[in-house]
Amino acid sequence: MSYKNATEVLPPDLLEMIQAHFSGGTIYIPKTSDKKGWGELSGTRRDIQIRNNNITVLFKKGKGVSELADQFFLSVETIKKIVYTRK
Repeated sequence: MSYKNATEVLPPDLLEMIQAHFSGGTIYIPKTSDKKGWGELSGTRRDIQIRNNNITVLFKKGKGVSELADQFFLSVETIKKIVYTRK
């Protein structure tokens, strides 16, 4: 992170407005970003959502938690989180 003097980078009217609210301190201005969330670029997030939907459907059809854990190579606790928290 680099520091710049506000008088060098901001228009005078904007600088005056900022000084009216906050004068003499340091302000962090975050980057604008179109950053994607975890797994959105690779498709992993979508794949996990599809897997979780399949698990929920199979559970509603009567398949047991232990069976689902074995079938999807997940722990019993993970299967419980998926089937009991999904709507």
